[in-house]
Amino acid sequence: MTESNQLGTTESNRPLSGKIALVAGATRGAGRQIAVQLGAAGATVYATGRSTRGQRSEIDRPETIEETAELVTRAGGVGIGVPVDHLEPERVQALVERIDREQGRLDVLVNDIWGADSMIGWDQPVWQHSLTDGLRTLRLAIDTHLITSHYALPLLIRSPGGLVVEMGDGTREYNDSTYRLNAFYDLAKVAVTRLAFSQAHELREYGGTAVALTPGWLRSETMLDLFGVTEENWRDATDKQPHFVISESPAYAGRAVAALAADPDRARWSGQSLSSGQLARVYGFTDLDGSQPDAWRYIVEVQDLDRPADATGYR
Repeated sequence: MTESNQLGTTESNRPLSGKIALVAGATRGAGRQIAVQLGAAGATVYATGRSTRGQRSEIDRPETIEETAELVTRAGGVGIGVPVDHLEPERVQALVERIDREQGRLDVLVNDIWGADSMIGWDQPVWQHSLTDGLRTLRLAIDTHLITSHYALPLLIRSPGGLVVEMGDGTREYNDSTYRLNAFYDLAKVAVTRLAFSQAHELREYGGTAVALTPGWLRSETMLDLFGVTEENWRDATDKQPHFVISESPAYAGRAVAALAADPDRARWSGQSLSSGQLARVYGFTDLDGSQPDAWRYIVEVQDLDRPADATGYR
């Protein structure tokens, strides 16, 4: 069985063939699998990040942007890895100019840049939280997305039908009613959903769509390492954290983005805050294990109410 078939596509089912995507922040986690799943649907994907085989970012993990590009190609698309720090406007401008020069169009932009996990001060009030780390978090979460959109959207709006996906953590409804770890993190996650709303308004006259998308409890490379498990035996982590039973692989969010990009009626979602579990019920895709975890409903109805961990009816 080919990897593309394992990912749920076949040679005759590549709805994104001929489409050009930019996944900004694709070194690992959701960004990597968004790039892979777009590739599995036939897209050419420019995957950016700061960690390469020659140099790691301050996150200091082994995943590289070259590996992501190779996975995209192996899945059936064309993967092009480009080292970019999205806080440097001139490098983002050069990236978009390259896409224009090589492809002449851009159909999908995914803003998934983050990289601030190590700076989160859990439940630290604003006066106790490191100001340096807090402001850096906001720059990574907000400035990077704005810089990328500033340069990429003129290329995306050349043709109607373009899609912008702002990746965040938490639905708008959840974030509007829930304190998220600390003031800096809270602001960053609220800002991402609002940015999708704003861009939806600005893209409307050009036939473009912008949405915010959140995965659930993500089994990223970092999270798997934290629990000392792999994707194959991830359920063993529920001994340490029972609510991990609702977790999802990064491929689930990737399939959500691919489904949106392939939907000719995707404009119906424009300006909305969406989740991978929500879109799975609409489009019918599954996670790698064939389930459809609905993490945000579980978090509200089970985890936040301190009920015993039980994913029955939620995946």
